[in-house]
Amino acid sequence: MASPLTVVWVYRRTGKFAFHALGGALASDDRTRSVPQVYAMGVDAVVEAVDAARACGHVVVVGWSFYSPDAERMFADLRAVRARVDDGGVLHVAGGVHATAEPAATLGAGFDVVGLGEGEASVCALVAALQNGAAPHLAARAVDGFAWLEGGTVHQRRRAPRVALDDYPPFAPTYGRYGPIEITRGCVYACRFCQTPHFAGAAFRHRSVGNVRAWVRFLVGRGFRDFRFLTPTALSYGARGREPDLSAVEDLLAAVRAEIGARRLYFGTFPCEVRPEHVTPAALSLLRRYVDNDTLILGGQSGSDAVLARNRRGHDAAVVERAVALCRDAGFVPHVDYLFGLPGEDDEAAVATLRQMERLVAMGARVHGHTFMPLPGTPLRAAAPGVLAPSIARRMQTLSSRGQAYGQWQRQALVARRLARADGAEGAVTAGT
Repeated sequence: MASPLTVVWVYRRTGKFAFHALGGALASDDRTRSVPQVYAMGVDAVVEAVDAARACGHVVVVGWSFYSPDAERMFADLRAVRARVDDGGVLHVAGGVHATAEPAATLGAGFDVVGLGEGEASVCALVAALQNGAAPHLAARAVDGFAWLEGGTVHQRRRAPRVALDDYPPFAPTYGRYGPIEITRGCVYACRFCQTPHFAGAAFRHRSVGNVRAWVRFLVGRGFRDFRFLTPTALSYGARGREPDLSAVEDLLAAVRAEIGARRLYFGTFPCEVRPEHVTPAALSLLRRYVDNDTLILGGQSGSDAVLARNRRGHDAAVVERAVALCRDAGFVPHVDYLFGLPGEDDEAAVATLRQMERLVAMGARVHGHTFMPLPGTPLRAAAPGVLAPSIARRMQTLSSRGQAYGQWQRQALVARRLARADGAEGAVTAGT
């Protein structure tokens, strides 16, 4: 006989699409589709939802997912929730890139269980085990994809399996949670500063054209007029390696356009980007035929070839300027991402980046500024936090005042220092097997 159970998602705007994917997985699995889900934003809402479920005799799974820059705040929120509701019938589960990279520190912050890797399959298995009567604090021990703390030691099973995107919905329509359709997961480039390939794998997995088309048709039937997609690199759709497969990209865009008619299709802009070496006249001509966005987001990261090479970016600085020129000629406004303070950025490299930004702005581009953060789970976890060269900081302020630059590079510099101070937190708890 199934045990009564409620899942409460600690819902946040940052990273909300992870909750949509997990909620959609639970609602589409025959074992768990009947389990009620609550999307609760803020400590008060989480406590209210937990209290309501416990009053009905339900076991409650409280699901948390967050990025590394938000970890300290989420740890504080957990303490606040536990101070008001803390009993054996409530299981706090943390997942996502930060929890996967630093399970010991996450468990040490007070979470009962940590999810390791992608969560769709493992969350469904955990909830199914709880429904079948497993004790809340023991259930994860029989399910792949979880770690727990026992006697001061972290124990874990195998990491969660990497999923086929077609096997799961991209969002949770049962609960009115929609968003961009994830079309690719994982990334072959494995830039040293990025968590994506180290969390989701250094290989591409694509949602099939037929599956994307079906979900687009679903959204059209519900009145949606704007269509966007999640992918680490837009023009890599359908590719197996580094070389784009433009025929696969065209198959995708043509199928979407056939479904949406005159509705708006956005591709290569928020919330995804285009690698600069993928920008060619043929690629831009293809995009121009199908998309409605007049901007493209390009990952430039640095104007220094030495810095790009050291961080395994996979292209040089010249290709960024060539991509901007091609975008401009094709009628797109390029927004170029820069990551200030990357390892190896000395005064010479900072000057090269500054000069490149000025050239690109003169060509009609906008600059999107970020500060390097030593993110857990990446090869650069132990690197020094990014520091903006004074020349770049001053120039970014000027460009920002003119509307030619934007971003949160100043706040990220503070976060970078906090992350650097947190390095070594994994040693606070002994890791076991």
